[in-house]
Amino acid sequence: MKRTYYLFNPGRLQRRDNTLKFTPYDEEGNEQKPRFLPVENVGELYCFGNLDANSALYNFLGQQQIPIHFFDYYENYTGSFMPREALLSGKVLLAQTDFYKNTKKRLNIAQQILTGAAFNMLKNLRYYDNRGKDLAEIIEAIEKLSEKIQLTTAIDELMGIEGNIRRYYYDAFNLILNHFEMGGRSYRPPLNEVNALISFGNMMCYSQCLRAIHQTQLNPLISFLHQPGERRFSLSLDLAEVFKPLLVDRVIFKVINKKEIQPHDFETGINSVTLTPNGKKKFVQAFENRLSETIKHRTLNRNVSYKHLIKLECYKLVKHILQIEDYKPFKVYW
Repeated sequence: MKRTYYLFNPGRLQRRDNTLKFTPYDEEGNEQKPRFLPVENVGELYCFGNLDANSALYNFLGQQQIPIHFFDYYENYTGSFMPREALLSGKVLLAQTDFYKNTKKRLNIAQQILTGAAFNMLKNLRYYDNRGKDLAEIIEAIEKLSEKIQLTTAIDELMGIEGNIRRYYYDAFNLILNHFEMGGRSYRPPLNEVNALISFGNMMCYSQCLRAIHQTQLNPLISFLHQPGERRFSLSLDLAEVFKPLLVDRVIFKVINKKEIQPHDFETGINSVTLTPNGKKKFVQAFENRLSETIKHRTLNRNVSYKHLIKLECYKLVKHILQIEDYKPFKVYW
């Protein structure tokens, strides 16, 4: 079973025969005891510190189909090294492009994605409303906005509804969370602890979606809800909308309300708040635990992990653009 490895310390990563050797550095730049990672056990790498590497390493990672994702000091996702795509399909690429260029086809997929996202957000809110958090007004507001999704005629109009749903949804965080105040949503950099967790968690979710996309025949640059742009894999943003309520928000509620993450796990800078290295490790562990949780899949009639659900979502998109089966987003059914 392949694992995800997280490199929090700065260091040097190199190939050693058929093994990956990671040599961490201390604060003075001195080498510490190296760690060896058997390549057959490595599924992907996340790098949060400065990494020294050479082309021989990246050639080796490419041969072994191991991606590596990079994050900056503020926990922003900055990019990935992705192995050469092994599942190229001209037929899927042409179909995906056609669905993007066709206004009606693109809008239909975008509506389905936002419908799934709104449904999963409401599921979170109803869970906490049933436990005395008094979220009825926010739930009603999001339900009314959700009814307008299928009535939209343009992507810009749909994105406006998405923004309003998110605004109400994040207002509920102040009622759900027991020990921290969120205030408003703040980005690049986040201005408080809750926003720091949201930004970090969302980046983790985006990279998981990118990993799943590269395991199918989809092109990560061609999206439907979000506008494709320069230097970003916009299809991963689309997929993340469906899964952020399940993978990111529920983890945030858990680690805060159960005091797994506390004020000392954050660093306050000039107009910014970030997780400490230890805080990142705590959140990553909780996120990994969530990814590995399994549910009984209604169609497959077997247990699948949340991590595998993202890949199944990609397959559903492939079937839709090949006109095999209409796309229906994943919705929590328990």
